[in-house]
Amino acid sequence: MFTKRFLKSGKVKVEFTLPDSIAANAESAYLVGDFNDWDEAATPMTRYKNGKLKVSLDLEPNREYQFRYLVNGSHWHNDWDADRYVANPFSGDNSVVNTSPD
Repeated sequence: MFTKRFLKSGKVKVEFTLPDSIAANAESAYLVGDFNDWDEAATPMTRYKNGKLKVSLDLEPNREYQFRYLVNGSHWHNDWDADRYVANPFSGDNSVVNTSPD
């Protein structure tokens, strides 16, 4: 899941959180998407004391970004609370976050 906060700077701070059921068995997790050119190692998620895996990004407003979570280097997961989903070329779907204020 993710939360969005619209900043005075014009950016949109998005905090991505891996679902607890997936985080519990994750040794590593990365957020991979349009915002990092789908680089599988560019955006690691941090495990907090409460066991949650999270990462925050400042994104451009009024855009849609496709993304997925990569867990343990080989398991891809969608965000089931995403704003929408789009088909990807690998016979699955990508999650989408929309940074428009509406």
